[in-house]
Amino acid sequence: MKKFKVVVTDWEFEDLRYEEAILDHDDIELVRANCQSEEDVIDVCKDADGIINQYAPIGRKVIEKLDKCKVITRYGVGINTIDSEEATKKGICVANVPDYCIDEVSDHALALLLNWSRQITCAHQNVKNKKWDFKLTKPIYRLKGKILGLVGFGKIPRALAEKVKPLGLRVIAYDPYYPEDKAAEDGVSLVSLDQLCKESDFISIHAPLTEQTQGLMSKNEFGTMKKTAVIINTARGPVIDEEALIDALSSGEIAGAALDVIENEPIDHDHRLLLLENVILTPHMAWYSEESEMEMRSKAALGVKEVLLHNQYPRYLVNMEVKNKLGLNESENEDSYALLSK
Repeated sequence: MKKFKVVVTDWEFEDLRYEEAILDHDDIELVRANCQSEEDVIDVCKDADGIINQYAPIGRKVIEKLDKCKVITRYGVGINTIDSEEATKKGICVANVPDYCIDEVSDHALALLLNWSRQITCAHQNVKNKKWDFKLTKPIYRLKGKILGLVGFGKIPRALAEKVKPLGLRVIAYDPYYPEDKAAEDGVSLVSLDQLCKESDFISIHAPLTEQTQGLMSKNEFGTMKKTAVIINTARGPVIDEEALIDALSSGEIAGAALDVIENEPIDHDHRLLLLENVILTPHMAWYSEESEMEMRSKAALGVKEVLLHNQYPRYLVNMEVKNKLGLNESENEDSYALLSK
């Protein structure tokens, strides 16, 4: 029997030890690639049975050339690198890892909120510059009683909501897909985006990047926000209209921003956000801990293994419509996934 060819299109890790451990099987050949363009992906993946993807583009042009591929898994939550609609037409399963960094991202969003609220970065820099003067951080306001608005109310923002409640924040959320009664059980009021912008002292972005959410936070939303409001983004950069954000920050229309993601990464050295003192930036690291990295990589590999070796749908199948084309079994590896989540 010919071995299944599994290609890792690209990665930013030191090695592939977790993937190798999951896919260590006589019937699997693991191919390590360094793809940057669609042409690179086509060249190495045209005869692949399974693909694990990070940033390399897998659009329609690529998928049309995948003659043997049964499954594409992506490191992380978003699948914006993959044309899942085209994959469905071709009968290819697309899977992600939606639950590997719930604590990490919610912790990071909370850290950015607290950092801004207490002006930690500003104070630290002042002291390093030999300026021992609390007045340089003014104004600072009491956190208790403030309102946190969550754009999106999936697993990560729900975790964040629980973490901020002991601090005395009231939480509201905008999510047109989340049931109001379930939000009420969580002690959170669902509101319109306009109302959220008007009422919130802090707005934390947790929406996935889609055609509907690209540029969701733009000139109109910033114009509606309080002048003392701060926007936090640990989701995807393009959910915020960056030019509109810079204008709002520069003019004092809003107080500040704390961003782990931007429209185009990595940030250019002459980017205007770097010139603004009312911005805190981190390098797309909210997802990361040693544990979450291991979990993400292992689960991405396990999704490929389920399809190729067990004839099962990956547990985290995204394009459910593909079930109309394939006759695989449902995933039976709940224990394996549960162990990886600990």
